[in-house]
Amino acid sequence: MEQELVLREGRGSDAGACGRICYEAFKAIATAHNFPPDFPDPETAIGLMHHVLNEKTVYSVVAEVGETIVGSNFMWLHTHLAGIGPITVNPALQNTGTGRQLMENVLKKADELGMAGVRLVQAAYHNRSLALYTKLGFTVVAPLSVIQGPALGIQIPGYRVRNTTLVDLAECNALCHGIHGHDRRQELHSAIATGTAMVVEHSGVITGYTTQLGFFGHTVARTNTALMALIGAADGIAGPGFLLPAGNAEVFKWCLTHGLRVIQPMSLMSRGLYKEPAGAFLPSVIY
Repeated sequence: MEQELVLREGRGSDAGACGRICYEAFKAIATAHNFPPDFPDPETAIGLMHHVLNEKTVYSVVAEVGETIVGSNFMWLHTHLAGIGPITVNPALQNTGTGRQLMENVLKKADELGMAGVRLVQAAYHNRSLALYTKLGFTVVAPLSVIQGPALGIQIPGYRVRNTTLVDLAECNALCHGIHGHDRRQELHSAIATGTAMVVEHSGVITGYTTQLGFFGHTVARTNTALMALIGAADGIAGPGFLLPAGNAEVFKWCLTHGLRVIQPMSLMSRGLYKEPAGAFLPSVIY
């Protein structure tokens, strides 16, 4: 008799098992489609699991068969919105409904918490996940291109890029709210504390900020020029790359002209509340 799949909340002690599955799952699907994996080695994925499983603002769920962990999913909780990911299942158990149960679990939690909307970023080459998320109520709101390359060292005249301080928090939150209809103060506050957040000023006014130029960072800017100033001034691009909406032709062309390259296609998906951004932006891999 087959053992039943059981879902439970994640614990810090699950990091090793969840991290190894996360690495293997992303590696398997990426390799099958001739794309580079999101994680370079198991240790990087385990490090991420240590962080999310001990983060109070992240709801975690682990799937077990018997006493063996076979998958996990995470939901990053914000004031009105939630972001999902990473969701991973042991490659040997993929296409058995485990992923659907993990997704249904976090969506139920989002509903219980009264979240106005839920977001995620999906690998566009993975047809099965696209179909699953669509059936669960998600809609593709923006095609994305993962961009990677060397630090550009470009300074745009009239646009000053500097480190973000706590004094900038209110102005940055207001900028994000004006563009997206909500702010991301928790992430911005954490990025200021770790020293990765940057702002760009034009005529003495903050016109954009980034928590980090990379996979887990997000960026908002009033104009494309402000966005390009942040990209040009960054010391490097963290992780697999930053996520650029492919429909932003001006910035896309500028990146390619300056030697940056496309790594893979992804899709920003939303369920529930979504406001078309009133400015330039780079989502994080969470949303």
